[in-house]
Amino acid sequence: MTIQRMGDSPRRREDARFVTGQGTYLDDLTFERLAHAVVLRSPHAHALVRSIDATAARAAPGVLAVLTGAEATTDGLKPLRPYAEANVQTGEPFAFAAQPLLATDKVRFAGEPVALIVAETHAQALDAAEQVVVDYQALPAVTSPGAARAPGAPQLSDEIPGNTCLDWRTGDTAGAEAAFAAAAHVVSLDLDNHRIVMNPMEPRGGVGTFDPATGRYTLHVSSQNIHINRNHVARALGAEPKDVRFVAPDVGGGFGAKNFAYVEHALILWVARKVGRPVKWIANRSEVFLSDHAARDMRAEASLALDAQGKFLALRIASVANLGAYMAGAGGGVQTFQYIHLQGSVYRIPAIALHVVAVVTNTAPIGVTRGPGFAEAINIVERLIDAAAHRTGFDRADLRRWNMVPPEAMPMTNAFGFEVDSGHFAESLDQALVRADCAGFEARRRESAQRGRLRGLGFAYHIKATGGPPDENVDVRFEADGTISLLTGTQHIGQGHETTFPQILAHRLGVPNARIRLVQGDTDAIPFGGGHGSSRATYMGGTAIWRASDEIIAKGTGLAADALEASEADIRFEEGRFVVSGTDRAIGLLEVAALGRDKGKPLDTFHAWKREHMTFPNGAHVVEIEIDRDTGRVALARYTAVDDYGVLVNPMVATGQAHGAMAQGAGQALLEHATYNPASGQMVAGSFMDYALPRADDLPSFDLGFNPTRCTTNPLGVKGCGEAGAIAAFPAIANAILDALAPLGVKGFDGPATPARIWQAIQEAR
Repeated sequence: MTIQRMGDSPRRREDARFVTGQGTYLDDLTFERLAHAVVLRSPHAHALVRSIDATAARAAPGVLAVLTGAEATTDGLKPLRPYAEANVQTGEPFAFAAQPLLATDKVRFAGEPVALIVAETHAQALDAAEQVVVDYQALPAVTSPGAARAPGAPQLSDEIPGNTCLDWRTGDTAGAEAAFAAAAHVVSLDLDNHRIVMNPMEPRGGVGTFDPATGRYTLHVSSQNIHINRNHVARALGAEPKDVRFVAPDVGGGFGAKNFAYVEHALILWVARKVGRPVKWIANRSEVFLSDHAARDMRAEASLALDAQGKFLALRIASVANLGAYMAGAGGGVQTFQYIHLQGSVYRIPAIALHVVAVVTNTAPIGVTRGPGFAEAINIVERLIDAAAHRTGFDRADLRRWNMVPPEAMPMTNAFGFEVDSGHFAESLDQALVRADCAGFEARRRESAQRGRLRGLGFAYHIKATGGPPDENVDVRFEADGTISLLTGTQHIGQGHETTFPQILAHRLGVPNARIRLVQGDTDAIPFGGGHGSSRATYMGGTAIWRASDEIIAKGTGLAADALEASEADIRFEEGRFVVSGTDRAIGLLEVAALGRDKGKPLDTFHAWKREHMTFPNGAHVVEIEIDRDTGRVALARYTAVDDYGVLVNPMVATGQAHGAMAQGAGQALLEHATYNPASGQMVAGSFMDYALPRADDLPSFDLGFNPTRCTTNPLGVKGCGEAGAIAAFPAIANAILDALAPLGVKGFDGPATPARIWQAIQEAR
């Protein structure tokens, strides 16, 4: 049996299960006496709920229960509260209203749950839902931060005066003002990082059960963060976390939309207890658009000050984030931690002044997607640098090189006191530009012009802090059949952990990968876990595996010394064996594990740890686009990147993760836009008829290279790799589009770069 170590690229072992249809998703699970739930959602973006009459629905064929907010209140259920309730930096409480499980007096976005209908079949539940009569009094709606903060704007909640959850100034305001006053050049931009919907292939859902004998709830759920979400749902149910079990088998994607708890999680468990049967709910695609946590949706007014030589002097940003109707999930935590964490990116900017505002509107709540907060910050600085180059005449690449923190200055501490441990930024940029054949770009531009096309070159440098929730644990168990069970509190949602986690353990213990079985996705299996978010799994879970391996080897050394009749000091561990130095006497790890089991000294090891630092993946992405000037259609012609993910556990898996993020970033830049009617608050792009995801023919073959620098914040040397492309693609593509349109006099546009938007920008410039 072979041992595949860190740095090897074995095929993903889970793929055989997936491609043969043997995956276990929610719809694949079977339960006896299963009932089906339908969520009745508000058709209004903002309205008073005057009354709800469920009499006819309760009498409909097959109906087992129709529940409203009144029953939830009677049963003592509590609303969902945000994961962060105060400014991470100052401790100042946010203004927020907790999200009711079912709306009672008021609805605040189109799609908000109003009633839950459970019946013998899904069709019967749908029919009964149409018989619930809700008397609404429609109210004016606001869908943008500007409208929400305007004088006389309708107020969503009494708890949020002026619809403003957070209004915070931080950074070196005086230093920034002085720098701007003395600057030789100042560039300013208004930028819209528009709202998107994640649309995982498997929609959100759950199957809830309740055991009256034990008083325990169990939710089989499609989620990427089961332990923390379990805790929030338990609080809503009025239960202790130990009395709620979350089980996530295979999860068909998440992209951040499944990071946090939703009201449906609590509702399904509650109704399962009330009807005494398993209850299943899976969102349809319309519900995904209407009620899944969306992402991005931030406007910013930003300015960059430079001296005559192109040195960056100061950065000033005033941003307003649209949180949707409720501060769901991370909410203000993103604005007060991720968003400010790496302001200024990899560049030396002495003074940064921020004005950070977050508001509520009559739209679906905002959650996270790849690079939350970091993507918004990187977009601002990378767009400003290109604007500065255009204004000053300096080369875009030179401006970046001159201002990047050099390797000899690492670790760097930025203007907000956050430390980045490693990275060769200018080197990665130069490698990407060479790899992309930027020297040959002008020839390709001329060839495009001969075909009546406008060609543009753009690039962006990304960096992100990865780590997510700070606590993680693993449990390594040596089974009697000679296999090893590796239990983790992280969560796989398609990243390949069934392959990479055994690689880490095999690398440390010298045990064939085939003997290692990853166990995850069950809150009963391991005490806690941070799930998967912020590209944390390999860093957090991998560090726990590495340290558990140290403990296993230490335990095994004593057992091996006894078995080999040698001193512990003479035992060394190598290639899966304990060897007596200077001799040919040795014993294998699995033999030692069997001895330990027989002696009551098992090698089984649980390790928990709490991180103090993050990892910082970074890199340069270079794109070329072509524009049809007659139609405005943008084609992504070339995409090249050189990224630093530290030590690569599995280069093939890392490449796949990067490709997926690039596709998502390209989707936001070119196609995706979650739009609402500003007057009614109704979602305009509420299906795939109006919301375009990237497909194969929208994307070129990605050319990805690596320029790794070993991360010093963990023993593996790894950095998270799942989000880089989604951070870098948006500004890189925007910069390429503006480069193509600059000869026509186009100075800016708001994404996505759909043909209509580009054509309109061209016409306005004319």
